[in-house]
Formats: sequence, C-alpha cells, structure tokens
Amino acid sequence: MHYYQFNIGDYKAATGHLSNDEDLAYRRLLDMYYDSEQKIPLDTQWVARRIRMEASIIRDVLNDMFVKHEDGYFHSRCEDVIAAYHAMAEKNRANGRLGGRKKNPMGSPLASDTQPIVKATINHKLETINHKPIKNTVAPPSGVTDSVWQDWLSLRKAKRAAVTQTAIDGIEREASKAGVSLQTALETCCARGWTGFKANWLKDKGEQKSFAEKDYDFKRARWEAMTGRTPGQEMKPFLELEDDTTN
Repeated sequence: MHYYQFNIGDYKAATGHLSNDEDLAYRRLLDMYYDSEQKIPLDTQWVARRIRMEASIIRDVLNDMFVKHEDGYFHSRCEDVIAAYHAMAEKNRANGRLGGRKKNPMGSPLASDTQPIVKATINHKLETINHKPIKNTVAPPSGVTDSVWQDWLSLRKAKRAAVTQTAIDGIEREASKAGVSLQTALETCCARGWTGFKANWLKDKGEQKSFAEKDYDFKRARWEAMTGRTPGQEMKPFLELEDDTTN
C-alpha cells in the first residue's frame, strides 16, 4: 500500500500519552507497516536503522502500541485497513474483467447499472443582459444641470435601464402634465429611485411642484393681478424687487 486514510481525531486520542519522539516513531512504524503490508520485524535494531530513530524508543513504542507475535509486531487497525484495501482491489479487478460499469457520455461511472444514462450537455457561456454595458448616446437636455443629469444617468445604469431620447421625451411630457420642469422631474426621479416619471405619481403625493416653482407661481400671480398682463421678460424686475424686499 502506498496510501491510507488518516483520522486525526482517532490518532490524537490513541497517542496523547506519547512524547514527541515516540509520536514520530509511531508514525514511521505505521508507514512501514502499510508500505510492506507485513508485521514490524522483531529485530528492533534493524527497524531503528530503517526509520532513523533510537532503538530504545522503537522498543517502547512497539511494546505500547503493537502486539508481539512470533513473526513480528502486530497492529489490528493496520491489518483491517490492508484487508479492506485488497478486497476493494479485487472488486475493481472483477469489474474490469466484466468490462467495467456503464459510463455516461462524459466518462464518469454511474452509481449502478440500473441508473439511466444521462445525456451530458455543455454550457460554455451563459450570457445575460447584465453582461452588456448600457451606453449613453443622449445629450443632456437643455435646462437640466450637469449634476442632476449625471445622477439620473447613474440611477438608470444601476437599474439596468437604457438611456434613450424616447425615455427623455416621455419624462418631459409627463413633467409638463404635472406642471414641473424636466429638471424637477429628474431631481424627483433621483430622490425617489424612479427610472421613469408619471404626472399622477406626484399628484398622489401632493407634490406637483417644488418649493421654488411654487414660489415663482405665487409671485407671477401677484404680478398678473397688479399689472393685468401675462408674464414675460418685463416681469424680471418685479421678481428681483420681491427677492430684495423679502430678504
């Protein structure tokens, strides 16, 4: 045998009383037992030279961990492992003489001959839309600040939503219905995590206009009431005067 299983817990429980040198000697004696598949010879001097340990240590370990027979030092656990190894080897040889077990198309033996053969499929590449980067080819709309525009682009990218002119036009139409600017609509989208915008979304929450727009509408109404005219460029001095008086 050139391989055997090693159970750490069992080994520690059985060797906790050994010194470091005795522990090393025991491990080497086990290796000799498994490799030769024979009992440890009675000539401890010869054994000590082969495993490079002191003869006195070898004698102590053999007397403690092995059983002395007429033909050598016996170890029951080693004998059980060796017997199981040869039984498995013989079973494999028998299977080989019968042509071996059926294999699936990938070459892996199945658990039993009654198990159906599974057709193997190979998926070299699984690609979803998440692998494809979303490109932005739409220019920033007029009246929208760069900071708000970049925030909205980041939101769309995080939501895996394409940035198209159609989407911008749709938001602008809904913003007009709600009586707010595109800037305000995009600000609201960023604040609430919306990829799109609907006028009734604001109406449901009573938030059709920002504070600045409501303030502007209030001043415009006062200006119209005082002048009897619709607002235009000539309204600018009045607004500036209002700001000075309120400040």
